[in-house]
Amino acid sequence: MQKEIEITLAPEDIGQEVLLKKSLSLALNVDISKIKGFKILKRSIDARSRKVIYRLQVRVFIEEEPVTEVFAVNYPNVSNNKHVIIVGAGPAGLFAALQCIENGLKPIVLERGKDVKQRRRDLAAINKEGIVNTESNYCYGEGGAGTYSDGKLYTRSNKRGDINKVLQIFVEHGATDDILIDARPHIGTNKLPHIITAIRERILNAGGEVRFDQKVTDILVEFGKIKGVVVNGEDQLIGDSVILATGHSARDIYELLHQKNILVEAKPFALGVRIEHPQAIIDAAQYHCDIRSEFLPPAYYSLVEQVGSRGVFSFCMCPGGIIAPCATHENEIVVNGWSPSKRNNPFANSGTVVQITLEDVKGEDPLRMMHFQAEIERTAFNLGGGNLVAPGQRMVDFVENRISVDLPKNSYLPGTKSVMLKETLPDFVASSLRNALPLFGKKMRGYYTNEAILVGVESRSSSPVRIPRDKETFQHPQIAGLFPCAEGAGYAGGIVSAAIDGVNCANAVLKYI
Repeated sequence: MQKEIEITLAPEDIGQEVLLKKSLSLALNVDISKIKGFKILKRSIDARSRKVIYRLQVRVFIEEEPVTEVFAVNYPNVSNNKHVIIVGAGPAGLFAALQCIENGLKPIVLERGKDVKQRRRDLAAINKEGIVNTESNYCYGEGGAGTYSDGKLYTRSNKRGDINKVLQIFVEHGATDDILIDARPHIGTNKLPHIITAIRERILNAGGEVRFDQKVTDILVEFGKIKGVVVNGEDQLIGDSVILATGHSARDIYELLHQKNILVEAKPFALGVRIEHPQAIIDAAQYHCDIRSEFLPPAYYSLVEQVGSRGVFSFCMCPGGIIAPCATHENEIVVNGWSPSKRNNPFANSGTVVQITLEDVKGEDPLRMMHFQAEIERTAFNLGGGNLVAPGQRMVDFVENRISVDLPKNSYLPGTKSVMLKETLPDFVASSLRNALPLFGKKMRGYYTNEAILVGVESRSSSPVRIPRDKETFQHPQIAGLFPCAEGAGYAGGIVSAAIDGVNCANAVLKYI
């Protein structure tokens, strides 16, 4: 007999199998000898009361041996099969490739950047020298933006596809199986490159192709149908189906589509700053303690406030994390955050952003939100003074409209410069943040403090452009065989949702051909 039950455990007991079995025995009123095994289905931390606990959803096997569930996907050899062109080797592109193979199609993945190993040199140059390689950076390259910016797998995309399959595939390629049960699963930037490499090898071993330094510079269309792409300005790759999974920073793709009169649309996004606190402040606030227990992970938070008609919210929160320079072009500042798997850095950071609507940026140009975004990033660069030094301000100083005499120690490696952040943010964004931050402080003790630094600008929260597609066929309304996909097209927001969209697009290709 099997039963599912929720139990609670103290943090120090979470790894004790004997104690867990005793708790199950008591909760089910079953003799412990009759419990032949159990499987944890979900695990989460509940810190709502002063006593922090773990909540576990458990399947219990009573007088019945547990059955080992084996996850396996059949990846046939597709070397000589019909091919599908996939533009971009981020999570959407890689999972689209795996699904194509499962469907008996040969994926040819084109990535403008380098493989994960070679990307590291360019990231070192960004962090240490302030030098941006416009084709290899935190956003461009194998694995996409997520590879070197954290690997958070939390998503609400339950209705879009099979989340568990995506997580299982990550586990199959080297992730720990903790991601299958944690309420907020996380791989870690230090582990993701190895996993991405394993996925690439799986694609290659099945007869697919992954090509690096292959920037798509044109899209070939005849009589309303896709005919292929041009790579690096000269080489043609012919194919009658193209999955466009370029990520939200590939501005040249949006410009290319617009120049070719292929429909794109302006899309709302969010803009703000990355806020960093000492991790100890967040731990004390969330766990109601002076010093975090060794049995608890670094604490995270999620905050939202309505300021007038605008939403202000935190996102991509990185406990024990680092603020990273994520510019994709010279003379711009873009910041993001990431954490290693252990989340053991002394700081906690989070994007804190304000909703930007289409009405905020007047005009008919479908790329106007993108141009607005780029202008703010250039302003931030100029305020920082060059070399990717980012403009910064202490939190209370920002709210009270005074320049910070100095800035606290922080994790942003290229360095920060004390400025008035209102000079880089639109007035309505700055005022919304000023109103929201003290309110966040009322929700979370210790949050509103001058020990926290605001670093600008957090501007790539999502794509400022949408590439439209049909809800049923996933194809562009004007071009048969063109499948806009994931974050770059405006249909995903994170690793798992992007992977799911890649799978969905691959399945749509199978129906199309």
